[in-house]
Amino acid sequence: MLGLGAPPARAGLEDLIVATKPSVVAVGVFNPTSSPRFAFRGSGFVVGTGNFVVTNAHVLPDVIPPGGSEGSLVVVVPTQAGGSATAGRAAALLGLDREHDLALLRIDGAPLPALPLAEEGRAREGVSVAIIGFPIGGALGFTPVTHRGIISSITGIALPAPTSQSLNAQAINRLRQGSFDIYQLDATAYPGNSGGPVLDVESGKVIAVINMVLVKGSKETAISHPSGISYAIPVRFVSELLKGR
Repeated sequence: MLGLGAPPARAGLEDLIVATKPSVVAVGVFNPTSSPRFAFRGSGFVVGTGNFVVTNAHVLPDVIPPGGSEGSLVVVVPTQAGGSATAGRAAALLGLDREHDLALLRIDGAPLPALPLAEEGRAREGVSVAIIGFPIGGALGFTPVTHRGIISSITGIALPAPTSQSLNAQAINRLRQGSFDIYQLDATAYPGNSGGPVLDVESGKVIAVINMVLVKGSKETAISHPSGISYAIPVRFVSELLKGR
C-alpha cells in the first residue's frame, strides 16, 4: 500500500531522529523578486514513492502562485551534512482534504526518503511520540527540530459550547460537519510545526500530523500561545488521501 513501509532500523530516539530528518521539509513560496525570496509557511514530510509530501491544508496560500515571476510553491529540503545550506524543490498540489486540514503535494526531482505510515487504527494513549518540524519557521533556521512527549488523550475535535454566545461561525461549521477523534499531546508545538509528522518512538512510523489551526479554531479557542498542549490529526486520514495515488 502506498505510504507504508518498514520502519527504520535503530536503537532508540537518537537513531530515529537521524533516520527521519531527511524526510522532513519546509513548505513555502519562492518568489525571486521578494525579500526574503522564500516565504516559509509550515512543515511537511515525504511519503509514498518519495515524490509526495503531506502537510496541513492551511499551510498552503489561499491562491497558489502559478510559477515564474509571480512565485511558486516549493518545499525546502535541509542539507543533512551539518551545514545550513538547503535545496528547493518545485511542488504542485495533488490532493486536498479541508475537513481534516490535510494537503498532498507532488515534488519535482529525484525521490526523497519516505516515512512509513502506521497501519490504519487508533493509537493508544500513553504512547511515546516525537514531533519533528520547523518551530518558529526561519527564525531558528531551517534545521529540523525534535520535541518528545506522549499521547495524553484521544478526544473529539469539536465540543459543544456551554452557551450560544460562545459559538462562533467556525465552531458551528465544525459541529455541523461532525466530530472526529484527534490526539492531544503533552509536547509543545509552535507556529511552524503545523504539517510536521508525529512519530511513534517505538515503531518509527508516522501516527499523526501536527495541527494548530483547525483544532484551536473549534476546540481550544482560548489558547493563543503555546501552552504545553498540542493536537494532531490521526494518520488514517493521510492514508485516505493517498489512496489511488
